[in-house]
Amino acid sequence: MDMTPEIDQLEEELLAQVSRWLKQNQCHFETLQPLAGDVSPRRYLRLHGGTESAIVAHYPADAADAGERFVLTTRMLTQAGVRVPKIFDWDADAGMMLLEDIGEATAYDAVCAGHLAGPYWQQALIPLEGISRLDLAEVDALNPPLDGPMLRREVQQSWDLVLEPRGLGGEGSIADELSLALFALCDRLADAPLRPCHRDFMARNLLPDSADDLVVIDHQDLRLAPPWYDLASLLNDSLYASPEEEEGLLDLARVPQPEREDYHRAAAQRALKIVGTFAAFAARGFNRHLVLIEPSLRAARRHLERLPETTPLMGELAPAWDSFVDDSDSLG
Repeated sequence: MDMTPEIDQLEEELLAQVSRWLKQNQCHFETLQPLAGDVSPRRYLRLHGGTESAIVAHYPADAADAGERFVLTTRMLTQAGVRVPKIFDWDADAGMMLLEDIGEATAYDAVCAGHLAGPYWQQALIPLEGISRLDLAEVDALNPPLDGPMLRREVQQSWDLVLEPRGLGGEGSIADELSLALFALCDRLADAPLRPCHRDFMARNLLPDSADDLVVIDHQDLRLAPPWYDLASLLNDSLYASPEEEEGLLDLARVPQPEREDYHRAAAQRALKIVGTFAAFAARGFNRHLVLIEPSLRAARRHLERLPETTPLMGELAPAWDSFVDDSDSLG
């Protein structure tokens, strides 16, 4: 079925709604440009007025709470010295937010265009430090923690959508052992005291600005999570650090040697989590992240192969994982 007319109509309705809101608030603009959307119900538009530009974010009624949280987390992060887009206006009744326009290219886009990832990873350690200083109680009040049950649910989704259907979980007793080992990994990860966490701290949520700072976006899901979870996300989601790059960045981030095993647990869980997330997106018709499933599985495998819970099992499953990598085009 051709859905283009319906999509065009929805876009026209959004443009008209945003235009009315801007005029009611005496915000001058010359053009409004809808920006590419994703799976979120939020929609973004860039407005131009003379030499100035800004971003309008539209939060429909079912996403209004995300807008309220974004306002709160903007204040918290700004006070902690973390660079985030400025909010010029927030109209909760209309679900409209006027934001600073940082630009279009994320750190991920820049690396895809030929820039080196290393400088962005190093630069990202600065906002990571700011996030770690947030007040625990304030963060805890925002969203449910990334605790053991949530970590296990995320791994279960990946198991159901990718690992088991693709034969990566093994069969019979091997499958049972791996499933139990992955859950044990999640429980062990959640044993440490939880810390403030962005939740989705990776290159697609970092925007280089004109002052060569990294601006953190999509931060409304701040919550408490296992130590080093954000660092694991940074180095194992969308962009993937080599073992040598990773060790150097762990040193720069001052990750103590006794805690590095938990870093690898966080990295394994995160890489597996996004595999399931991207597969779920594709099932809903959003295929743009399918290309990231294979490198995410590579990252997951590398970390699982060095953890006591999973090292022996990954050795037995190596042929299946090797075969999947060879046939990764089948995901599309």
